[in-house]
Amino acid sequence: MPYEVQGVVARGKGEAVTLETVVVPDPGPGEAVVNVQACGVCHTDLHYREGGINDDFPFLLGHEAAGVVEAVGEGVTEVEPGDYVILNWRAVCGQCRACLRGRPWYCFNTHNAAQKMTLADGTALSPALGIGAFLEKTLVAAGQCTKVNPAAKPAVAGLLGCGVMAGLGAAINTGGVTRGDTVAVIGCGGVGNAAIAGAHLAGARTIIAVDVDER
Repeated sequence: MPYEVQGVVARGKGEAVTLETVVVPDPGPGEAVVNVQACGVCHTDLHYREGGINDDFPFLLGHEAAGVVEAVGEGVTEVEPGDYVILNWRAVCGQCRACLRGRPWYCFNTHNAAQKMTLADGTALSPALGIGAFLEKTLVAAGQCTKVNPAAKPAVAGLLGCGVMAGLGAAINTGGVTRGDTVAVIGCGGVGNAAIAGAHLAGARTIIAVDVDER
């Protein structure tokens, strides 16, 4: 039985966002429905509303989220109802050469849920980064769900799905920071602070934070 929930939708470029009734289908094979407990506000959501990502309006905004799995579709084994999860942008295939080399961040065949969430009139929605979490419940590929410690507060855990992942990944995976390096991080918002943390975890000797805001 599909779910009818409330979500934040961007109907057109530059238009004010609206609170809409959204129809979330039952999860199909390889999919999961997640009860969203918290979702961060990321600048990427503004890019979607401003048409800076693509023109596939209307967009269902929100992607930096944590919640509890409500239901799973056929063949899902990695998560089950009741699991506390964060949501990541893409489910990796696990079979391409990047995945088999232990580098899933370079996966050649990432994917999202196959089904579409819609407005009440049947209009298909484009979920931001394949998640669309400014919503009471959202439909994702089960591989987009990563189980985390239930003791972590949702408003904190959700940040792992975007800002923390981006910043840590920039330092450790892309930048290749290693022990003894000196690192400068330019821009110290959510992603920048995570890059600082990533550089520290990687063993950087000196980390210089650069920002126009004195705080």
